[in-house]
Order: sequence, then C-alpha cells, then structure tokens
Amino acid sequence: MTQPPADSPNKPRGIWPLQALNFFMADIQAGIGPFLGIFLLAHGWKSGLIGSVMTIGGVAGMLMTAPAGALIDATKRKKTYVIVAALFTTLASGIILLSQNFWLVSVSQVATAIAGSAIGPGVVGITLGMVRQAGFNRQNGYNQAYNHAGNVAGAALSGYLGMRYGMPAVFILAALFGVLAIISVLLIPSEAIDDDAARGLPEKKNTGGTSDANGFQVLLKNKPLLLLAAALACFHLGNGAMLPLYGLAAASKNTGNATEFVAMTIIIAQLAMIVVSLLAMRMAEKSGFWLVMLISFMALPLRGFMAAYLTNQVGLYPVQILDGIGAGLQSVAVPGMVAHLLNGTGRVNVGQGAVMTVQGLGASLSPAIGGWMAQQIGYSTTFLILGSFALVSILLWLGFATILKSACDTTGSSALAPA
Repeated sequence: MTQPPADSPNKPRGIWPLQALNFFMADIQAGIGPFLGIFLLAHGWKSGLIGSVMTIGGVAGMLMTAPAGALIDATKRKKTYVIVAALFTTLASGIILLSQNFWLVSVSQVATAIAGSAIGPGVVGITLGMVRQAGFNRQNGYNQAYNHAGNVAGAALSGYLGMRYGMPAVFILAALFGVLAIISVLLIPSEAIDDDAARGLPEKKNTGGTSDANGFQVLLKNKPLLLLAAALACFHLGNGAMLPLYGLAAASKNTGNATEFVAMTIIIAQLAMIVVSLLAMRMAEKSGFWLVMLISFMALPLRGFMAAYLTNQVGLYPVQILDGIGAGLQSVAVPGMVAHLLNGTGRVNVGQGAVMTVQGLGASLSPAIGGWMAQQIGYSTTFLILGSFALVSILLWLGFATILKSACDTTGSSALAPA
C-alpha cells in the first residue's frame, strides 16, 4: 500500500510499525470474536446465554471506553497502555479454553472488553501524535486497511487451524497475534509521537486545563457529535448481533463445517472492508463525512433482509459484503469525524471514547436482544428486526442533514469545537 504523506516533507518515523500494530491488533481487539459463539455452542450453551455473556463484556467495555479515552489524552505513555491492553486480552481469552463455567467466561469477556476499550483510543492517539490533524484522515484510512487485512489473515488461519487442530489452536493464534502486536508497539519511536498533537491541542499552543474533561460533557456540548453517537447507537443495536447470530444460524442448520462458515463470514467482510476503507478515505477528502456515514447506515437494513432469507453458502457473500461496506466506511469516517470536530480542544480521545461508549451501548445490548429473540421467534425474523434498527440512524442523518453536512465538511471549514 502506498504510504500516506506527512505534514512535513519528511515521512514520520515509525509508520511501518504503526501499520504492523494495526494488522496484528485486529485479532486481539475482541479476543476470539465470532468463534466464541461456536466454541460455547459446542459445549452445550444456548444462543440466549451466549448472547448474554457477550453483552456482559460489552457493557463493561462500554462503561470503560470514555475513561480510557480521558486517560489516553492525559498520559504520555500511550504505547504502554496499548501493550498492557494486549497482554490482558491475550490472557483473558485463554481462560475460556481452560473452563467454560458461565462466571469465568463472563470475567474473561469483561477483561477482554476493558482492555479493548483502551486499544482503540490508544492507537488513534498515537496516530494523531505522529501525523497531526492534517495527515490523520489519510493515515487512519491506511490504518483501517491494514487492520482489516489482519482480520482476514486471522480469520483464515483461525478457520484452517480450527478445522485441522480444533479450537485450542485458535486461542494459540490469538496469543501469537498479541505478542506480535506488542513487538510492533515497541518498535514505534516514542519521540515520534507529539503528545499535544495526540490529544488534538493546537501545535504551538497548549491550552491546558483539559485533563479532567469528561467524555459525556464533550458529547453534550457538541450537537453534531451527539447526533453521530445516537445514530451509531441505533445502528450497532442491530449490527452487533448480526455476525454471531448468522454463524449460529448456519451451525443450527448444519450448513457445512461451522468453524469454516464463521471464518468465511469474517474473511469476506474484511476483504470488502480493505477496499471500502480506502474508498472512504478518498470520499472524505473530497466531500466530507456526511455521505460516507449515510451509505454505511443504509447497508444494514439490506443486510438484515438478505440474512433472513439466505442463511447458506450463497447468501454468505452478499450478507458479508454489506457488512464490509457498513463497517469499512465507519472505521474511517467515525474517528476522522470526531478528530475533525474536536480539533484544537485537547479532548480528541475523550471524544473518541465518549462516542464509542454510546455506540457500545447499542453494540453491547445487541447480542442479548438478538440471542433471546432468535431463541423465541427464530433467526429469520430476528435478522429483519435487527436490520430495521438502522432506519432510525438514517432518519436522524437525513432529518438533521443541514447541521451534519456543515459539521462533516472537511474541504474548507474548520472543525466545530464544543461551546
């Protein structure tokens, strides 16, 4: 992939380790991810209980994301926090392999979610500190492309190893990716990270007084940011359960090897995300973030409809390509829009954490809601209902288009800071 330009004539140091970090952290951000459902299903768990334990972890991560963003803003040891988070995620996933007791699995998911809450803001902060605001949108696009490529590699290897050697091999692979992510962080030169730029402070002016900023205060003082968070919460209330339930639906219908099917769902979506994230980067540079986000919201109702009627190898491709479109566009547009809106405030990572918290509210409730619905009314109807949640996001985005189009414009106007 072509390297992004720096703000200065000289390319920032540490770009390749940053790319490698994004590649390897893909497999550790959510532990063993969708494979967890298949693993627990094989050990006698029902879909409702699987959804509940995922929700417990999701709620824990949601509650910690805003404080984690504030911590990343305040600290000059951003690399350390990413390393610690990677260690905890790797160790927590191993607990599930040793015991499938409900409470131990719940503790593992809580630990994974809390550690994961620091990784996202940490990588955003490191990136912003290395390339500054002017280079962030493009570098974040490349980061996401590498991240999705890492997901493809992780899913492909997990599927192969899971079929050949069983689920323990999937856990070992996740641990290996964790170690390689830590090595990548260590290779990023600390002096290449500007700590003021990393939190969105003006380059030659330290405004101070922002270390105690609360994530929700940032949201409530910035209407476009509040609208973004609400739209994302509705979207992820439907989207969060879609992939694990699609895998469970396939497993319940004995659609081939369940591990292979889940691996393919990830690979197809992530391959689409690689392309889409690069397209989103260029769309945002030319016309801002508004259209990028609208298209991402529109993908979910279509995906829900497809999933309801095509739970098989044929439906796998359109269902997961639509996942790639929605998630790929948002992976670039959401961090870019938050950084744009809060540029100059010194609160960028608090804002990232706050938006992720509200978004996480939807994502954390989704597995429990979807799991119990699927158990009571079946998978097909559940997919249709989950897909319809994004209609609220679309209505919000269109209803407040005047405000949002201005806020999402990256072509000329400056960012909108909180009042």
